[in-house]
Amino acid sequence: MIRVLVVEDDPVAADAHQLYVGRVPGFAVSAVAHSRAEAVRALERTPVDLLLLDLYLPDGHGLQLLRSLRAAGHAADVIAVTSARDLALVREGVSLGVVQYVLKPFTFATLRDRLVRYAQFRAAAGEASGQEEVDRALAALRAPEPARLPKGLSGPTLEAVTGALRAAPDGLTAAAAGLELGISRITARRYLEHLVTAGRAVRSPQYGQVGRPELHYRWRPEGR
Repeated sequence: MIRVLVVEDDPVAADAHQLYVGRVPGFAVSAVAHSRAEAVRALERTPVDLLLLDLYLPDGHGLQLLRSLRAAGHAADVIAVTSARDLALVREGVSLGVVQYVLKPFTFATLRDRLVRYAQFRAAAGEASGQEEVDRALAALRAPEPARLPKGLSGPTLEAVTGALRAAPDGLTAAAAGLELGISRITARRYLEHLVTAGRAVRSPQYGQVGRPELHYRWRPEGR
C-alpha cells in the first residue's frame, strides 16, 4: 500500500483529493495537512511514501517545504497539485523530487492516471538489463500524448469552452456559451458536442414555451 500525505490549504479541495486517492487501488491517505507547518508535524508522526502537494500554502511555498524536507532526510516522492504554470517552477520541482505535476482544476480520471503511473514506476525493481528497461521504467511516469482534436477544433478554444462550462453550475446552452466567449452558437455547439463525445459533459433538452427544445450542456461530475 502506498501511503499518501495530502497537503492542501483549501478544506474542500483537500477532502476531494483525499476521496480521489482513496478510490485508487493500492493507495491510502495517511494524513491531511492544510499548511506547511501541519505537513511537517504530520511527517514527524506518520511515515509516507508520497506527498500530494499544493504549491501555494498559507505559510510558505510548497517547494520551500520540499527543500526543508529533503534537508531533513525525507525521501518521499511528490506529485505537485497546483494552478502554477511557470515552467521554471516545474524545473525546480523536478530537481527536488517532484515526479508528476497535476494542474488545477483536474478530474478524478486525471489524478487516477498519474497515481497508477506512479505505482508502475515504484513497482520497477531489481537491476535493469539495459537501456531499454531503464527507459521503460521512466516512461511509466510520462503522461500519454494528448489525443488529436477533430478537424476544425482548436485547443485554446476547447479550453475556453471547457472553462466556461465548468464555471456554470447550472450548465450552458450553445447560444449562451457562444455569447460569453464571443464565438458563434454553431461553433460553441461543436465544442460542446465534442465534450459530450469525450465523456466530459452531458446534454439534455431544455424546453421553452414555444418552438423546438434547446440542448443544455452540463459538465459531467468528475469529468469522465
